[in-house]
Amino acid sequence: MPAPQKSATRKTVRKTTGRKANTARRKAGPGKASPKRWSQRVTKESDALDLKRGVFRLTSASKIAASLKRSAEHSARRKSGAYRSALSMLTFYINRAGKTLPKTQRTRLERAKVELRRQFGRE
Repeated sequence: MPAPQKSATRKTVRKTTGRKANTARRKAGPGKASPKRWSQRVTKESDALDLKRGVFRLTSASKIAASLKRSAEHSARRKSGAYRSALSMLTFYINRAGKTLPKTQRTRLERAKVELRRQFGRE
C-alpha cells in the first residue's frame, strides 16, 4: 500500500514560505534606499509635530509635557487635536525605545503622560 501524500504537500509549503521569499519582500525597489531607522524618519517627517530637539531627554516630566504641549499647539503639521498629537508622539517614542529604554527614563516619560493630561485639563 503506498504512503499518504502528506509529506509531499509539506515540502511544497516549505518551499513557498522559505527564507528567500521573506528576504525578497524586505528589499526596497530599484532606486529606493530604505532608511535604516524608519522611526527616526517618522519623527522628522510625519504630520504629527515639530518637536524641540532633545525633548524626551529633559530631566523632569513636567518640562517634557510642557514642551510637547507647546510644540503641539504651535505645529502646523498636525492633523488631529493638540492633546492627541502630543500624547501619540510621547507614546510612539516610548514604544519604539522598547526594552532598551532605561527604567528611570521610562518612569519619567510615563509621568509625563499624566502631566500632559493635567496640563491639557483632561484629568
